[in-house]
Amino acid sequence: MSAEPTARPASPRQRVDARVVTTRAALQVGLREHGAGSARVALVPTMGALHAGHVALFDEARTRGDVLVVSIFVNPMQFGPSEDLAAYPRSLDADLEICDENGVDLVFAPDLDTVYPGGLPQVTIEPGAVATILDGASRPGHFRGVLTVVAKLFGLVQPAIAVFGEKDYQQLVLIRRMAADLCLATEIVGGETVRDPDGLALSSRNRYLSAADRASALALSRALRAGQAAGAGGPDDVLVAAGAVLAVEPGLAVDYLALRATDLGEAPETGDARLLVAARVGTTRLIDNVAVRLQDRRLSSAMQP
Repeated sequence: MSAEPTARPASPRQRVDARVVTTRAALQVGLREHGAGSARVALVPTMGALHAGHVALFDEARTRGDVLVVSIFVNPMQFGPSEDLAAYPRSLDADLEICDENGVDLVFAPDLDTVYPGGLPQVTIEPGAVATILDGASRPGHFRGVLTVVAKLFGLVQPAIAVFGEKDYQQLVLIRRMAADLCLATEIVGGETVRDPDGLALSSRNRYLSAADRASALALSRALRAGQAAGAGGPDDVLVAAGAVLAVEPGLAVDYLALRATDLGEAPETGDARLLVAARVGTTRLIDNVAVRLQDRRLSSAMQP
């Protein structure tokens, strides 16, 4: 993949009446009207229920492209039979207001038949081995559904840039891998995780949390910070520090706590890594992650006065 271009200065947010299109034909008309043939189109794919984390992705996309397109589509292919497809929050009117307030040029809000005419596709994206660990182990088939719908959106919108949040880190890694392996002409950009002041990573699912659940959920970010701070001691210290925080929070049912390489391979002994966690709080499943810098314990000890 080519090197990232120099980021453009962010244009000031201004309210615009984002054009909303729901069909493939209307999408193509809207793209042409915005000069997509010569302008750099930046796409932010979403499932709606927009919040400040999405707005940060819009801001990132605006610095890199000329036309900002946001898709809003709750993709059934990425939900398992026991997951919350029917209950997933849908708030299109509020989402469109957020898009208007944050300079989105075009909103693509298709229905199921528009994205999957004739039913779910027979040909899908095989996500590979990375999709079988972490969230993929807990949610079989999830990433096949994610990559398939992202590939379809890339085909429909033809974006030069697409921005995805780092909170869904495994998703970001897999989309980057797909773009590289399939020679897709879209630059994949990761946007930093946005957190509430108490440390909880913003998520559309946070609205399901009761006050008690939210208090328990804060252990996730505390554990990640503890692990991050222990990076100078090496991989084992990172996992011990993070695990100790999770172990004393009775409101959590931990799915996984894992330290991996930045590409989600085996964690290195030194250098850049990623610490990831998933847990169920009440009936809500949450994920989070942070970057970790690992150092050799012997070097760390030698540097002490």
